[in-house]
Amino acid sequence: QVQLVESGGGLVQAGGSLRLSCAASGRTFSRYAMGWFRQAPGKEREFVAAISWSGGSTYYADSVKGRFTISRDNAKNTETLQMNSLKPEDTAVYYCAAGPYPLYSGTYYHESNFEAWGQGTQVTVSS
Repeated sequence: QVQLVESGGGLVQAGGSLRLSCAASGRTFSRYAMGWFRQAPGKEREFVAAISWSGGSTYYADSVKGRFTISRDNAKNTETLQMNSLKPEDTAVYYCAAGPYPLYSGTYYHESNFEAWGQGTQVTVSS
């Protein structure tokens, strides 16, 4: 079982940048696909980005494509989400997720791919 802890959230002005990190414990981190989801007030949790266990494949929601970059360092058991050109609509609690299943082009955004979740970190973008 992988345990996840996010960090790096905060308050930023529109157009600014933030970098979220997710530290994972567990010896099998390198075998897990990783992802980021977010939940805004009054809305359902939604997919943001995902990365395969090797880091060779990445996937993004259309709303963040070109602005956000997901990456991982299997040697350090960490995953990061670099968020640039932030918009007020990016305001949400961001969750790191991990799952032992391969990601496929048609289903990578499904929450069912992920078994372990972090506690979430707040990102607030002011206009």
